[in-house]
Amino acid sequence: MASSILPDDSVFLDFRTQCLSTENWLNKYDKSGMQVWVEKVPAAIKTNNNVSRVHKIKCQMVMKDVSAATMYDVIHDGEYRRTWDPAMLESHDIARLSPNADVGYYAWSCPKPLKHRDVVTLRSWQVTEEGEYIVVNFSVKHPEYPPRSDLVRAVSIQTGYYIKPIGPNSCTFIYLSQADPKGSLPKWIVNKASQSLAPRVRWTELCDWKRVNSPEQKPWLHPEQNILPEMDPAKLSIQRGDSLENVDERSKTEMQDSEDSC
Repeated sequence: MASSILPDDSVFLDFRTQCLSTENWLNKYDKSGMQVWVEKVPAAIKTNNNVSRVHKIKCQMVMKDVSAATMYDVIHDGEYRRTWDPAMLESHDIARLSPNADVGYYAWSCPKPLKHRDVVTLRSWQVTEEGEYIVVNFSVKHPEYPPRSDLVRAVSIQTGYYIKPIGPNSCTFIYLSQADPKGSLPKWIVNKASQSLAPRVRWTELCDWKRVNSPEQKPWLHPEQNILPEMDPAKLSIQRGDSLENVDERSKTEMQDSEDSC
């Protein structure tokens, strides 16, 4: 029997371990309650041609006035994202795969001269016995959502959130991502673009927004509220970055750099 594409407990455990680890992570920013790390790739691995050219980034924030449960609602609520994400071109959930997994589509604008991007991801979530919340996603191929000619199909190798309560109305929030925007771009642009995918929302504003916008509608906590069509996970497959066409944008970026230097 073929293994399921749905994440099992080991995936969530490994993601949690990465979020909490400090070994092989380089701190790049530490200010105003926010820390940002970039994973250090060991020298021995750098010589391996099979290693991903996109590094992992990790952002940690201590939320002193937002509970872990509220943060969990924040990252699940797609309707709220429309109020704070100016780069979003299109976003919607496609289908439910299980009580704690779905597949969705997201497209966003990129600054000129780059082409806009989109991604199809499988998202899954888990609440631990200790009251921790974990959400992970990765790119998949969907038979009805092939790459579009007007967009570059990006790849989420692994992206997610870890939320740990540290008080009744406070929590630690960690965002971890390894995402490839694709296209034939210089490595520095690839890694800068992957960092730009970090969440920029002002979290406390969602608390007020959710109180007046379907506050009881939380299908991530109450699967019976989920009205998405069901889909067999076997119809999905993992999206590998090397199977996608690389749109050459190097000349465009070089031209833009030349103009900026004038």
